Amino acid sequence: MARVFCIANQKGGVGKTTTAISLADAIAKSGAKTLLIDLDPQCNATSGLGFQPTNSHPLVAETAFSGSLIATSTPTLQLLPGSRNFADIEALTQNDTLKSMRIHQQLLDEMNAYDYVLIDSPPSLGHLTQIALAASTEVFMPIQCEFFAMEGLVRMIEIIKKIMEQKTDKLKFGGIVLTMYDISLELTHEVDREVRNFFGEIVFKTVIPRDVAISEAPSHGLSIIDYAPKSRGTRAYIELCMEVLERG
Repeated sequence: MARVFCIANQKGGVGKTTTAISLADAIAKSGAKTLLIDLDPQCNATSGLGFQPTNSHPLVAETAFSGSLIATSTPTLQLLPGSRNFADIEALTQNDTLKSMRIHQQLLDEMNAYDYVLIDSPPSLGHLTQIALAASTEVFMPIQCEFFAMEGLVRMIEIIKKIMEQKTDKLKFGGIVLTMYDISLELTHEVDREVRNFFGEIVFKTVIPRDVAISEAPSHGLSIIDYAPKSRGTRAYIELCMEVLERG
């Protein structure tokens, strides 16, 4: 059975999509068959790997993923691109119980072919994020090292716990990773202490540093690992990948 990570945070700009891309690529480079699903209507996980959004999302059309999957430069990593089609977004975000059940079942059926699946969800607690959480085995939360890092997390945890109670196979916390970590700032250390004191061992030891290469990589359609293999960002995401694999 695949380990399925929902990469989630209701705040934008916390490194959610960057983490989804970088971790998916690192896991795939370890030899595991990996799928990255772009469920964010902004489609940044798709464009960040150098591809165009799809015109028709297979989750809306209820067609097999095979016709939409994109092979990436890493042989063991495939991408299910996102869609900016307004009708698709509307259909995916509709709170329709029957349609949600069909989407959920299709995700479960299609994801069984992989060792690891990472779902880049929207920066919200809306219906689409809840579908992603319900289809996942683990929720993975990037948190930016800033003053409002804890803002909104209580509400998000409430949503996650609610889905945990509804699921028969138990969604669990896969981990929290601190992003945009600037060791020279006292605020960074304050946030680090606060998050670790509050969440304990589910916070990864690895932190993702501020690194200009991380910001530049998406504009070249590459993961940080391919764009700048010797950078601090690459080293951090490889170390994070090792932690994730060890927790499995």
